[in-house]
Amino acid sequence: MSQGLDGPGPDERQRPDGRRNSQGIRIDPEVEAEPEPRRTVISALVAHEPGVLARVSGLFSRRQFNIESLTVADTQNDDWARITLVVEEPDPTLDQIEKQLNKIVPVIHVRELAEDAVTRELVIVKVDGEEPDKVQAITEMYDGTTLDAGPRTITVQLTGDERKIDDAIDAYRQFGIREIARTGQTALARGETKTAIVPEHLKE
Repeated sequence: MSQGLDGPGPDERQRPDGRRNSQGIRIDPEVEAEPEPRRTVISALVAHEPGVLARVSGLFSRRQFNIESLTVADTQNDDWARITLVVEEPDPTLDQIEKQLNKIVPVIHVRELAEDAVTRELVIVKVDGEEPDKVQAITEMYDGTTLDAGPRTITVQLTGDERKIDDAIDAYRQFGIREIARTGQTALARGETKTAIVPEHLKE
């Protein structure tokens, strides 16, 4: 009968808790923590062709990514369109978003914009019209425009960054908000920084 090494029997050995990550390293459940969600703006320059928006939004839907807003419109080139997405996900997921978007053929370039990016949003707000002078004062305070005014309702338009829009909406609540329509954010990188890097063969 062979002589084994001294030590506890199989049933007496301590077994490590936790799971292993993709590299096979065991993760201690006491120190493991889910990454905190982070809100960010992603800009995707895409070929202006039928179905590209459905392919991009379908990618997010399949992976259950949380899209807070999505805008799409023409650019300086008739063959391109810019999609701007506001998402809130953990950092590793944001990396995955960019990698997956870059795999879609009509996507020319994808990047996460810096916090100092130039962002703007448009909102149309319809409020009760019982106090038109006060509504007008709020509209002027936020550099807005009155689009429609009647005996019962007043509809105004405002543009600005998200914080300005949120503050203006809060100010209008005192009059009774009937409806709101927001476009969602659109954005460009600040200064000389390129929002999208276009391959040379596509510039021709």
